[in-house]
Amino acid sequence: MAKKRLFLLDAYALIFRGYYAFIKNPRINSKGMNTSAVMGFMNSLLDVIKRENPDHLAVCFDKGGSVARTEMFTDYKANRDETPEAIRIAIPIIQDIITAMHIPCIEKEGFEADDIIGTLAKQAEKAGYETFMVTPDKDYAQLVSENIFMYRPARMGNGIEIWGIPEVQKKFGVETPEQVIDFLGMMGDSVDNIPGLPGVGEKTAIKFLQQFGSMENLLASTDQLKGKMKEKVEANKELGLLSKELARIMLDVPVEFHEENFEMCDPDFEKVNEIFQELEFRRMSENLMKAYKKEETLQTAAGVTPENNNGQTDLFADLTATATVETTTSGFITAETHPHFYQSVTSKLARKLLLDKLMLQKSVCFDTETTSLKSLEAELVGIAFSWEAGKGYYVTIPEDQVEAKAIVDEFKPFFEAEEIEKIGQNLKYDIKVLSNYNITVNGPIFDTMIAHYLINPDMRHNMDVLAETYLNYQPISIETLIGKKGKNQKSMRSVDIDKQTEYAVEDADITFQLKQVFAPELEKRNAKKLFEEVEAPLVKVLAAMEIEGINVDEKFLGTLSEALKTDIAELEKSIFEQAGEEFNLASPKQLGPILFDKLKLVDKPKKTKTGQYSTAEDVLSYLAKDHKIVEDILTWRSLNKLLSTYVDALPKEVNAKTGRIHTVYSQAVAATGRLSSNNPNLQNIPIRTERGRQVRKAFVPRNEEYTILAADYSQIELRIIAALSEEETMINAFKHGEDIHASTAAKVFKVDLEDVTREQRSNAKTVNFGIIYGVSAFGLSNQTSLNRSEAKELIDTYYETYPKLKAYMSSQVHFAQDNGYVETILGRRRYLADINSRNQVVRGAAERNAVNAPIQGSAADIIKLAMINIHKKLQTEEYQTKMLLQVHDELVFDAYKPELDKVKAMIQTEMENAYNMTVPLDVEVGLGDDWLTAH
Repeated sequence: MAKKRLFLLDAYALIFRGYYAFIKNPRINSKGMNTSAVMGFMNSLLDVIKRENPDHLAVCFDKGGSVARTEMFTDYKANRDETPEAIRIAIPIIQDIITAMHIPCIEKEGFEADDIIGTLAKQAEKAGYETFMVTPDKDYAQLVSENIFMYRPARMGNGIEIWGIPEVQKKFGVETPEQVIDFLGMMGDSVDNIPGLPGVGEKTAIKFLQQFGSMENLLASTDQLKGKMKEKVEANKELGLLSKELARIMLDVPVEFHEENFEMCDPDFEKVNEIFQELEFRRMSENLMKAYKKEETLQTAAGVTPENNNGQTDLFADLTATATVETTTSGFITAETHPHFYQSVTSKLARKLLLDKLMLQKSVCFDTETTSLKSLEAELVGIAFSWEAGKGYYVTIPEDQVEAKAIVDEFKPFFEAEEIEKIGQNLKYDIKVLSNYNITVNGPIFDTMIAHYLINPDMRHNMDVLAETYLNYQPISIETLIGKKGKNQKSMRSVDIDKQTEYAVEDADITFQLKQVFAPELEKRNAKKLFEEVEAPLVKVLAAMEIEGINVDEKFLGTLSEALKTDIAELEKSIFEQAGEEFNLASPKQLGPILFDKLKLVDKPKKTKTGQYSTAEDVLSYLAKDHKIVEDILTWRSLNKLLSTYVDALPKEVNAKTGRIHTVYSQAVAATGRLSSNNPNLQNIPIRTERGRQVRKAFVPRNEEYTILAADYSQIELRIIAALSEEETMINAFKHGEDIHASTAAKVFKVDLEDVTREQRSNAKTVNFGIIYGVSAFGLSNQTSLNRSEAKELIDTYYETYPKLKAYMSSQVHFAQDNGYVETILGRRRYLADINSRNQVVRGAAERNAVNAPIQGSAADIIKLAMINIHKKLQTEEYQTKMLLQVHDELVFDAYKPELDKVKAMIQTEMENAYNMTVPLDVEVGLGDDWLTAH
């Protein structure tokens, strides 16, 4: 018979791993709680249960640290950072979930989880079990035996790893897993503050083990060592033996393995789902059911049959259903469990009655169903309307485009009515689709995606997430109608009308209900004015810019492509000559050994978690100034990226119908308020290199009657920080039109303005911009020719020169600590959940954001105001000039030559007067036959 299998999970190792897996994109719920640690741990736990179907399982926790090890060595784990708040908050929640899942939660005061797991694993082995220790922690390798295995969960696209004796032998270069204790003792562990033998790293530890077999044998055979190594080992024998004991996992913790207590059984699904709902885990309930092979339960919901719309004669009767709302086993309300009235509208008379009803409303939600996600290529399949919760209508649009246009035209009075508020989710898309039918959306708009972005910028903003979070409602999945993405995905046109109606009207209905939740929340967060005066009007401005698109010179891009390929080939030849051999430049696995084994560019090269040499950009950038081969490699990489991302890619983005490129701007991505550009991204075109700048040359006017006009805010972030900090010295420099970097250099280096050298100005410029981002002496020394002490002295002198600036930065941090957020000049909030974290690294990042977010965000606010005002002027004064692009602090226009003088003055005036501060805003305007020349 197959042996029974016991799985023991190292709770803290998996919790920390889960938390840091989401560190760049933390999971924040609507209450502002960081749920990354809970989500990461639960993903690991459910994956083990689903994948392995274990007979027995337990989760083991540390409690109070290891008393025995601390008694042996008082500095054991002394250098560890404070546990992040998000993890400390997560622990009791995770334990509640585990308890509700009827899984043993094992902890013993004064012992660590690895000791508990080691003790239980050895007991279970004697009882005839195979034990799998679920942890990413390599220290457990010492426990591996014929029946005890390490189970390393999947991560970052890599599958699970199971380490038995052969894997441990290969990984550590040992004969037996027990020798891992000697290995860890010899090399020490900086994380646990185990000292190890001075000068002994991983390679030396493996060499010693192969030569001597154990720590004790090494220490008894130091006569076989030479030089400084011999001296170090002999002088630290006691430290070596102590380190080995600290690394040894204890096997005598007072816990007992009674198999009946560890046996798997069904959870209390209701209790677990209750906790998931509180945490706003939208898919975890489904994952739980799948892990326990309960998929059929997912399909069985307590049902309220939706009202049958067929045969309904009174098309616009009031909704009178009083059926009780029920929820599914996942805890969500759905269309199947919720009484509603959704009806398709197919006849001309029915459309006329619907339009009459629409024109009587003050506020209506609409949603378009289309054939494509690309708005300018999409054809309408239908339009859904809702102005009352639980009720709505769906106008079907035929495939014949002449008929389609005629039907859409019938609703022109509604869409163009200035007095009716239009509600939608990502309305910019719908506005652009309707523009294909010559329909303009007038009147105030309420975009639920944008509203939620202001309410909770760190959350996701798609409708399904919002519905589940704020309405406890799970919408119908689009995949149930048209299938998963890919070549076999159907068109919405092929979907049955009744199903189209349910899906489309549900979207409009739910979005209408979300508006009722978000409108008062905007007021509560002091964001109503920002929403109504900036973000909502900007939707229409961006839609107009995206519809307009920009012209590109494809022939020029073809020529540039050939030139880049020549440059790349020459660089490859040079790199191979310097390396003395050819290799795959794009492969870090091949590049690393060339740079660090063969050429030996550094003594102790940095390695990745997989053991490869790191050839990441930050590592190579540090070496580039001293090694031409590295400089060439970085240039090679940048040219390849330029070629693939822009030069060869841009022609493929040209719209076949318009012959222009139409980027898509996102308002609800960057927490600072900045816009982002996608498909293609036109905000990241490199401008610091000659070849990068050449890409801008490909963007040209629509025809000979137009020219490209580029208007750029000069040093807007420095002007904002000068104004907000009320730093008179800096304010006066701006008011007198001085070169701010030369002015700063004159003050910090204590020289006359005319005597400032190019290098001094460059260093001052680096500090000026770096201060906003919390630059350190180390960071500044990497960016300049200064050493670290010189960089520190420069930063200190800078703060002495601008004392109010430093005081302002401190005040921002204190404000954030007291309130949990900081604000821009227009009241845009950036919430900082980690501002009071005890973890210095985490808190430091939040403090930098406390200073930086109001500056970056205020710059974003100002250019948005300018865009809205310019767009209004272009429309009301009937200019033929068009606004095309926004790239951070710059606006790009197709300027009509006959109106050039007037429009240039208007744009400059509107940008410089978008917001009044104590520091004047300065805008540089350039003209040219292409974007590069204009910029």
